[in-house]
Amino acid sequence: MENGIAGVLAGRRVESVSGGGRLDITLDGSVTVRVTHEFRFAAPSAVERFYPTLTVRPTGLLLALVGRTVGAARVTPAGGLELAFDGGTALSVPPHAVVAPWSVLTPEGAVCSGLAGGEVTWADGPAR
Repeated sequence: MENGIAGVLAGRRVESVSGGGRLDITLDGSVTVRVTHEFRFAAPSAVERFYPTLTVRPTGLLLALVGRTVGAARVTPAGGLELAFDGGTALSVPPHAVVAPWSVLTPEGAVCSGLAGGEVTWADGPAR
């Protein structure tokens, strides 16, 4: 189940990107990737690091995700989240020892969440 996240996210188009005390990437089908701790965003021309606890203001690189498609998604063995978008951009959220750094949400609730200490929980199964 560890990388079943690809089945949830791959092929979905980015509808919006918003910031604040977290990063929300809203995808078609009412799916949201929420990042609440530091993450890295890499584009062919630049790499940026963000710290949502300090407030995220989506940059031009992040805003350029709107209209792109998630090409690949995976939960890392350590409990991080990696997303690859068409156009050669990628978002990487490392696990964290103390906070839950990311989650994937639908209107029904969380599908999958990265928990403190690198644990990952799924709506339909136990934490790994």
